[in-house]
Amino acid sequence: MEKNKFREKPKFDNIKDILYNSVKLYPDHTAFTIKEKIGKQVSYNNITYSGLLNDINCLGAALHNIGLGAKRIAIIGKNRYEWAISHLSCMLGGMVSVPLDKDLHIEELEESLIRSKADAIIFDEKHKEVILQIKEKGKTALKEFFCMGKAEGFTGVSELVERGDELLKQGERSFIDTKLDPNAMSILLFTSGTTSKSKAVMLSQNAIAINVYDMLIVETFLDTDVNIAFLPYHHIFGSTAIIVMLSAGVKTVFPDGLKYIKQNLVEYKVSVFVGVPLLVDKIYSTIQKEIEKQGKTKLMERALKISNFLMKFNIDLRKKFFSKVWEQLGGELRMVVAGGAPLSKETARGFNEMGVHLVQGYGLTETAPVIAAENDRYVRYGSVGIPMRHTEAQISGPDENGIGELKVRGPNVMLGYYENEEATNEVIKDGWFYTGDLAYFDKDGYLFITGRKKDMIVMKNGKKVFPEELEALILRHDEIEDAFVFGVPSRKDDVRLAVKVLLNDVEMKERYGEISDEEIYKIIWDKIELINETLPPYKNIKRLNITKEPFIKTTTMKVKRQEELSRTLNQLKAKS
Repeated sequence: MEKNKFREKPKFDNIKDILYNSVKLYPDHTAFTIKEKIGKQVSYNNITYSGLLNDINCLGAALHNIGLGAKRIAIIGKNRYEWAISHLSCMLGGMVSVPLDKDLHIEELEESLIRSKADAIIFDEKHKEVILQIKEKGKTALKEFFCMGKAEGFTGVSELVERGDELLKQGERSFIDTKLDPNAMSILLFTSGTTSKSKAVMLSQNAIAINVYDMLIVETFLDTDVNIAFLPYHHIFGSTAIIVMLSAGVKTVFPDGLKYIKQNLVEYKVSVFVGVPLLVDKIYSTIQKEIEKQGKTKLMERALKISNFLMKFNIDLRKKFFSKVWEQLGGELRMVVAGGAPLSKETARGFNEMGVHLVQGYGLTETAPVIAAENDRYVRYGSVGIPMRHTEAQISGPDENGIGELKVRGPNVMLGYYENEEATNEVIKDGWFYTGDLAYFDKDGYLFITGRKKDMIVMKNGKKVFPEELEALILRHDEIEDAFVFGVPSRKDDVRLAVKVLLNDVEMKERYGEISDEEIYKIIWDKIELINETLPPYKNIKRLNITKEPFIKTTTMKVKRQEELSRTLNQLKAKS
């Protein structure tokens, strides 16, 4: 059996065919559950698959009737049902969806709308004032403005759906009969811009559809699953996950916010979710603290030893042994997909050993997004799994350790950067997309990402240091909330490694009480020195800087390394 194909699934080259197939298979299944609050009264509205398609067709018919067929529609707001049907209406009606980060400052939002040449925007009501300012300035090409909810002076999505319903009853079929070109630009998505000005990535429906297919043939998503939409829909991993879940008949619910994670997992009996490592680590940390609080750490360790021993003989009693642990999170959680950044081996191993299947994936906006992933049968802690079936991956210019830049090719690779041929040619050469990530394959074909090529620190002796590797070691300590490793030029024309640490104040107070800054520094430095003892001398951290200021990050919680480095070096210079 191949490592990247376990089952047969229908293959489609566009989102319309995927959705129509799901409606045929699961017409009465719940596609989305919407929580509605009026005062203290809470109700839940279940949208079936057939109901979802009807809403999409009604919204699409209204947008076409307004004259937006084949136009570009920007979408901005939190994850919600109206976001999903707006995006899907674009997919099914030949329009171009332009998902935008809801946390963009007004200047960045305006620039993105100008650069994308969006003709219309569908926005969350929380963005009303910003949208009004942009509309008044008149610098964009926007001609139509629609609100996902209710906002005075703007047509709402629900009104458009009602208008479209009337049009369909009158025989209007321009939207439903739209012929799609699966290889044309269908999504225009801005990268998170961790180091420089974001680029606008052009993706086709075929790229998304083939990526969805590649996931379904190796990962088990059940039509009885409940998925919670943690990942922002404006992120490619989040928007592709919409299609993955719908293709498998899964029900999707929406979180109330990060601080309500535990409550929502219990409330909806969530069985599967896709999340960034920061979220997955937080859930695992919550579990560990609860075990420690109840004084059951040793009991848990014994249970893990017995369970792991039995697993060698294919005797799986994990659900029985650890049922009390998972009851805290609803009792139904069975699968977690982590991607977007490195996940600690401890968290990955912990989830799997306690009976929740955790797989790591890796990809980029430019690859729609998944390049490689662990799967139902192949998991190796520390790796990001194996390349997807339709993705060919190679290491370019490997060094003596087999590490080099990862390059890939396949139908999931972007069409290019919008109106930026120079940038496109820098990363796509002879049909290969150069990811900018340094990586290696082990002898069994598992892919390991060591860091970004441009973030690598090269020492005077030619040795290479990957800051992410050291940061992962440092972040194993609960007292440390975040870590940023960087190089500082020294007088001897070499580079000294330094780390900037953001403390977990709650954890520090619980463990050490009220202590001085000097005592805090010594506690953290002692931990750094313990890490240094496990590393070769050239990887030793020589300098520690403790900060109370959160790092500069993207909305997917990646550190904007160049911006953070510039700020840090300026701060150090000011102190010296």
